[in-house]
This record gives sequence, C-alpha cells and structure tokens, in this order.
Amino acid sequence: MEQYTLTMQGQTLLVKAHGDWTFENARRLYESLSEREISEDVKAVRFDFSEMTELDTSGAYLLAQFLEDQENVKLSWSIEEGTKGQMTLMKAACEALRGDPPINTRQWYDMLTRLGVATERFCKEVWETLAFIGHFFAVMGRLALTPHKIRWKSVVALIEEVGLDAAPIVMVLSFFIGAVIAYMGANLLASFGASVFMVDLVGFSVLRELAPIITAILLAGRSDSAFTAQIGAMKMRQEIDAMTVIGLDTYETLVVPRAIACVVATPILTFLAMMSGIFGGMLVAWTGGTDISPIMFMGRFREAIDLTQFGVGLVKTPIFGLIIAIIGCRQGLAVTGSVDSLGTRTTTSVVQAIFAVIAVDAMFAILFYQIGV
Repeated sequence: MEQYTLTMQGQTLLVKAHGDWTFENARRLYESLSEREISEDVKAVRFDFSEMTELDTSGAYLLAQFLEDQENVKLSWSIEEGTKGQMTLMKAACEALRGDPPINTRQWYDMLTRLGVATERFCKEVWETLAFIGHFFAVMGRLALTPHKIRWKSVVALIEEVGLDAAPIVMVLSFFIGAVIAYMGANLLASFGASVFMVDLVGFSVLRELAPIITAILLAGRSDSAFTAQIGAMKMRQEIDAMTVIGLDTYETLVVPRAIACVVATPILTFLAMMSGIFGGMLVAWTGGTDISPIMFMGRFREAIDLTQFGVGLVKTPIFGLIIAIIGCRQGLAVTGSVDSLGTRTTTSVVQAIFAVIAVDAMFAILFYQIGV
C-alpha cells in the first residue's frame, strides 16, 4: 500500500503523506518514489501531513525529492497541514535540496513577526474558549432539565479526587500562611502597642482573600493540570473519537462531571483552608510571645469579624471552581496527536487558570468594595 497520494490541483501537485516516514521505511519509500513521474505542468508542490503519524530526517529528505522535476528544476513548495516539528524538518530538507542560502534576519522585523503571531494566537485562543464556554453552558442547561442523565458516579469519584485528596495540602499550606500573617502582624503592631489587632488582620485576610485564592491556585496547579493531562491522553489515544462514534457526548461524559465536582469541592476546601489558617494564626498568637490566649483570640475574633467576611470568602469559590474545570477540560480537548502538544496544553492550562482566578478575584474585590461589603 502506497504511503502517499498525488493529486493535481491546477499547476500545483498536492502530496498527501500517510503513516510513518522514518528510517525503517526509507528503502521501501525510496523504491516507490523512484518510479513516480511528475507532469511537466507542475509549478509548485504542496504537502499535506494531516494523516502522517511520524516523520524523521530521512523521510523529510525523501519527500523533498518531489521538488525536483525531470529537468532538475527546483519547484516552489508549501505545507498545508502538519505539526510544528514536521514543518521544521521539512523546511530544513527542502532548503538543503534547493540549495537556498541562509535567511538574513532583521531583529526588528522578527520582533514584529513574533508579536503578530502571538496576537493571532491570543485572538484564536479567546475565540475558541468563548465557543467552548457557550457549548458547555448549553449542555449544562440541557442536563439541568434532565438531571438523570448526569453521571453522578463520576461526579462523586471526582469530588473525592478534587476535594478529599487535596484537603491535606490545602489545610497545611493555609495553616502556615495564617501563622506567617499572625507573626508579621504581631511584630508590626507591637510597636504601636496594638498586638491584639493582629486577630483582625488574620481574620480579614484569611477569610476574605487568602483562603479562597490559595485554594483556587492549588486546585489550578493540581486538578486543572490533571484534567488537561487525562483528557489530552484520551485524545491522543483516540478514545474520545471512539466515544463519539458510539454516541457518547464528550461534554456530558468528560466536562460536566468535572465542572460539578469542582463547583462542589472548592467551597468545602476553602472552608477547611479558612479554619486551618485561623488556627495557625491563633497558635502563633498563643506561643509567639504576644500573650494572646486562645480564649482571648476567639473573643476578639467574634467581636471584630462577622459572618459577612466568611460569606464574602465563600461566595466566589464556586466561580473559581467552574473556571478551573472549564479551562482544564478545554485545553485537554485541544490536545493534538503529539506529546509536545500535551505538555504545552498542560502548561497553558495551569497558567490560564491561575491568571483567570486572580483576575476574577480582583473583580470580586472591586464589586464588594462598590457595594460596601
């Protein structure tokens, strides 16, 4: 079976490669290519690597032979589909065969080119994310009317994975953050003779901001990357294509259970982080030389901190969980067939989730300030 098909499109020869173009197949491919005949009407060659699974230097050199017609005239070429690595190899092979001189780059021009590519990639990413969010909420709305279709077993298992398994690290980190704030506040306020106000500092900072944001960042680094890696691996092994073939909706099966699990687990983890952070501050106040006993700490805490601060911290956590789940699943479904794509998408997923959480938290802070909460 031939590993390539040739199609004439006007004066352009379309070369569509299939399978592995590697050193192991080089001899068979060379024998097949040596028998080919290219029409004299061909003025350009366009390569399509959409169905190619693997390419190395020998395969790229063999494909570059299409650029040379019967009269040894070098044809122009372009690549229609393919990964970044395949394009790099093909470009090197074609330039070597054609004998093209090295391109003299201009620093200012390359800088503008990279800026333009980055802008295009950013706009494309925003557009695809908005499309994903719209599709997700459409599926959620449909499932809200038919809740029996929700995969509740998957939801419960994911709540355990996202929430219960993450509780120890969230509580330990919040404990130390509360202790550090209490220690710094005690040292700073002691110079004014107002060490007792350290309780106010710990209460406000942990309940309103630190516990929710630390929990969300930990989930972004832990669960968000896991979602992207899991779904991306399924995409690479074509499991998602198999699910689609047998009639399973990808969003209902993979995205919605993870979103529900994050929405449920994030407030619980945030509550545990709040309690742990306050306990850390109370422990430092008791043992750090400020003469604030646990009874005095809790008395001042009840006097200075009301339930509003607790509600402000918890009300935004479901939004954080939803953002983390959506970004993780969206990046996982965007993975292509290469390992490089999986690593890049996982990194992008974590960065985008942390950025989005901090940006949304800032919006909540402005909103609460404007309404006087």
